[in-house]
Amino acid sequence: MKTKPFDAARVWKQLVDDVVPQLQMSVIDRAVYAFLLRHSRLEGKTQIRFSLAWLARGLRLSPGTARQSVHRLVHYGVLSLIECNKDGHVAQVRLPNEVRGVRITRISLARRTLSASLEEKDFFRTALARRAIHEREAGRCFYCLRRVVPRRRCLDHVVPRATLGRNSYRNLVSACETCNAKKRARPAEDFLRWLFRDRRLNPAELRNRFRALRALKAGKLKPQIDSRRLVRK
Repeated sequence: MKTKPFDAARVWKQLVDDVVPQLQMSVIDRAVYAFLLRHSRLEGKTQIRFSLAWLARGLRLSPGTARQSVHRLVHYGVLSLIECNKDGHVAQVRLPNEVRGVRITRISLARRTLSASLEEKDFFRTALARRAIHEREAGRCFYCLRRVVPRRRCLDHVVPRATLGRNSYRNLVSACETCNAKKRARPAEDFLRWLFRDRRLNPAELRNRFRALRALKAGKLKPQIDSRRLVRK
């Protein structure tokens, strides 16, 4: 029997983000569940007929290990055995949102759209986006930490455009004219060390700037911008 189509990518995220951590599955149990899910529900089948030998061979496990994992999956409630005999097993593999006791994390479409738009947006393109980067730094140069008046600030590419740096919020910072001119195409880490040697940063400030740089690259320093305008770009 065929099942109704569903979003396979969402199912996979729910497996990784919700089912595995909440049920505290081992690496082997996760692999067996994913393998059976792949050959049943993700192919549109409500049931799967399989042998332990086939399962063990597909995952490079011993038959005994495969058998124990199947028993644990039944206990978790992700697998329901319909038949079990010497000829093999017939089972229903439950989707993550069908597993009793597992709470599925729900992310609204608006949040997903906003997040995607933020990553894709060109923050150098419009005055609104450029202002959001400046406001994120709260009136200070990202590099030397000096206060900068609006007419003396500019946007700097952490990874220069000449070396394929993007106009992403992860790669743009508000900087003073002096730092922007002196940094040029050198790596941001090297420029920060130069500022330290030039005594424009003390040891604590240098460590703080390296942490900020790592956070920037990881996407943790998001600028504040009107979500409606962001989605429209």
